[in-house]
Amino acid sequence: MSASSQCGKHFEHKSYLYINKIIHKDETPFPCSEYENTFNTKAHLVEHHRIHTEEKTFPCTECGKCFSYKSQIDKHLKTHTGEKPYSCSECEKCFDQKSQLDIHLKTHTGDKPLSCPECDRCFVWKSQLDRHLRTHTGEKPYLCPECEKCFTEKSNLVKHLRIHTGEKPFSCPECEKCFNLKSYLAKHLRTHTGEKPFSCPECEKCFNRKAQLDIHQRTHTGEKPFSCPDCEKCFYQKPHLDIHLKTHTEEKTNCSKREKKCEKTFKTKAYLGEHQIIHPGEEPLLCPECGKCFTEEARIIKHKKSHTGEKPFSCPECDKCFNRKSQMNIHLRTHTLEKPYSCPECEKCFSEKSNLIKHQKTHTEEKPYSCPECKKCSNLIKHQKTHTGEKPYSCPECKKCFNQKPQLDIHLRTHTGEKPYSCSECEKCFNQKPQLDIHLRTHTGEKPYGCSKCKKRFTEKSSLIKHLRTHTGKKPYSCPKCEKCFTQKASLNRHKIIHTGDKPYSCSECKKCFTEKASLIKHQKTHTGEKPFSCPQCDKCFNRKSSLNIHLRTHTGDKPYSCLECDKCFNRKSQMNIHLRTHTLEKPYSCPECEKCFSEKSNLIKHQKTHTGEKPYSCPECKKCFNQKPQLDIHLRTHTGEKPYSCSECEKCFNQKPQLDIHLRTHTGEKPYGCSKCKKCFTEKSSLIKHLRTHTGKKPYSCPECEKCFTQKASLNRHKIIHKGDKPYSCSECKKCFTEKASLIKHQKTHTGEKPFSCTQCDKCFNRKSSLNIHLRTHTGDKPYSCLECEKCFSEKSNLIKHQKIHTGEKPYSCPECEKCFNHKPQLDIHLRTHTGEKPYGCSKCKKCFTEKSSLIKHLRTHTGKKPYSCPECEKCFTQKASLNRHKIIHTGDKPYSCSECKKCFTEKASLIKHQKTHTGEKPFSCPQCDKCFNRKSSLNIHLRTHTGEKPY
Repeated sequence: MSASSQCGKHFEHKSYLYINKIIHKDETPFPCSEYENTFNTKAHLVEHHRIHTEEKTFPCTECGKCFSYKSQIDKHLKTHTGEKPYSCSECEKCFDQKSQLDIHLKTHTGDKPLSCPECDRCFVWKSQLDRHLRTHTGEKPYLCPECEKCFTEKSNLVKHLRIHTGEKPFSCPECEKCFNLKSYLAKHLRTHTGEKPFSCPECEKCFNRKAQLDIHQRTHTGEKPFSCPDCEKCFYQKPHLDIHLKTHTEEKTNCSKREKKCEKTFKTKAYLGEHQIIHPGEEPLLCPECGKCFTEEARIIKHKKSHTGEKPFSCPECDKCFNRKSQMNIHLRTHTLEKPYSCPECEKCFSEKSNLIKHQKTHTEEKPYSCPECKKCSNLIKHQKTHTGEKPYSCPECKKCFNQKPQLDIHLRTHTGEKPYSCSECEKCFNQKPQLDIHLRTHTGEKPYGCSKCKKRFTEKSSLIKHLRTHTGKKPYSCPKCEKCFTQKASLNRHKIIHTGDKPYSCSECKKCFTEKASLIKHQKTHTGEKPFSCPQCDKCFNRKSSLNIHLRTHTGDKPYSCLECDKCFNRKSQMNIHLRTHTLEKPYSCPECEKCFSEKSNLIKHQKTHTGEKPYSCPECKKCFNQKPQLDIHLRTHTGEKPYSCSECEKCFNQKPQLDIHLRTHTGEKPYGCSKCKKCFTEKSSLIKHLRTHTGKKPYSCPECEKCFTQKASLNRHKIIHKGDKPYSCSECKKCFTEKASLIKHQKTHTGEKPFSCTQCDKCFNRKSSLNIHLRTHTGDKPYSCLECEKCFSEKSNLIKHQKIHTGEKPYSCPECEKCFNHKPQLDIHLRTHTGEKPYGCSKCKKCFTEKSSLIKHLRTHTGKKPYSCPECEKCFTQKASLNRHKIIHTGDKPYSCSECKKCFTEKASLIKHQKTHTGEKPFSCPQCDKCFNRKSSLNIHLRTHTGEKPY
């Protein structure tokens, strides 16, 4: 026996020693003629050549399979003989190859001698390490010659090639089913033996595959190891992640039927398989009973049981039978109350995994399936039938069709009268389980659906959805005729009847017709007099339960409907809806005659009688007629003097309740009608409507004579008298006449000296309330009237109207003497006095007279010494406000008026005008005595005294 001088190893043959020496010398003297590979022995080169020649010289005598190497045929033969000569001394497990035994022994010793240099992970085999290193380098050296797909391991390439060849070398000895992988055969054999070797340590549930156990254990640990790189959403299984990723990439598997020009794409392979059966030549699995096609054998086996009625799986608790074991397992949970699938977000539990997946989408708001027709995201397959109109399930009794079988099953119960779901509390029965679940909440008081906005809770999800629309204002149902929108589909259906005019429900007693069946039922109770709903508080009876519920709130004081704008509460929803229109200014009811709009339908009905002239209600006293009975009732009180509505605060009485309601607000200070523009509030709605016209500038009332427009009807009526020249109201004291009674009443106070309206701030009194209101603004600084052009604000409306003429340049009042024009009539009146010489305002002290009242007031201050205008900086007082304004500039130092010629600045515009005359040389004021001229009137006045000899000072 020869020994190696390099490593001391002994060999039986000299040729082996020679090969060993070459290994130590790192010599590879045998090169491959095809590639640059070199080998250290000729035998290795010969074996390598078989890769290029594809020579397989070693055939198997049992199955005829050929191999390139003798070692391969030796290993393969042991699969036929079952020989496993190498056994483990620890666990007696046997192997057909010594290398497999060596590797197995390391599972006992825990020895992993090979470590990855990148991540320090350890391995038992070098091949394992080589494969692992490719995860770092990304190398995929094994290429499929058919489709050029690359793989990191040769075994994966071999498995993949079977897809192209269709080879399935592993067959089941029980049912002869074939598989392309040995692992698939091993898993399949467990379906015959029933073996489930992998058990969960938490709940002891067993599985026939380890992968199933690993996935199941994540339901206990909550681990979701597969995360989406785009949205960071996590999943229990990688296939779920793969499907989810397609929602980002929009990748879809193409249908391969190119010759049919299909090219339809699908997100999952399962959907593609189902689709491909519609193409001829696919040879799908056909049901011999009904001709229905299937892509998988397992599906047709399940389907055939629907024809045979076979239900081999029975429940041990209630003997109920099922055609699938999975259905029985789900059913058993109704007895055990087991709910193994819990939501990690809210910990809610479910008996079926599918229900958990649906529930989780309520947290993520994920809607991955969108309709290609309308982009709506929902139950896609069911929804698409609404576009195609497909209803494949028909009722054998009435031929009504449905697009889903569960809908047909529920419908059939209306014919059979079957109600399989009964309440354990009151024994009431229902034909659907969801109806029973909702009913049970009336006993438990459970309201699982809560509003995130106002914390209100509901027993049904549909009620919550409807309620949420009150917050969002969403109205998803629109009328195709008039585009009006509604929050509920039922409301839309009721509205549609308005366009068709259809009233299909008629009363058998009086032949009156109704658009809704519910309205007919309510109406019929008016004939029978039936009032089955009585109040437990006062024994009052009602023919509707809803009327009783509304009535009960008068006892409890409950007002469940609150306005989102002003928090006002109402005991009826209809009242709240009408009130909301005061904020939105919505007027949905329009008159077909004059297109006038109303916020309430009852007001429209009242208005329409003004066109027809119908006045069916007449007064027995004075024969006056009215178009509404409430108007007649109110009118009758003018004859009887009845005032049934009294104020609890001051005992003042009124003949109408609205008058009392408005009056009460004077005590409470409530002003429920607010302006959306300036936040000003009013006690009456009519006052708000009038006020809004100051913002919009709307003047709906026009004079038929001169087409002048007014914001209020009363103003128009007063204006009309100007054309008639009628002044029917005369003063008994001075015989002065007025066009309006209100003007006469105001005038009479000038004789009596009565001033009933006093200011709470300074005790100043006024004979008109309007004058007091204007005066109060001097204390509050309120200026409610703003100019739309320059946004300047005024405390009085008349001042705003005067100001607006500055922008329009309108000067409607012209002097008949000199044709000079003015934008206000009082200005014209003052100007006319310059022609007539009239000075109607005389001083009682010195008999001096003035053309303007304001000039008299200023003059009187020279006698009284009163200086009402004081400077806030130095407290200096002035007789005129203009003098104060000029004085204030001394403190600010502001000189806003500059000369364009010499740039000299002045504090007043008048000073600038005087100054500019020094540049122009203009002297417009001449002396009538000596023709001397002056550039200022004051200079002329001083000069005139030299002629008169006057020395006033």
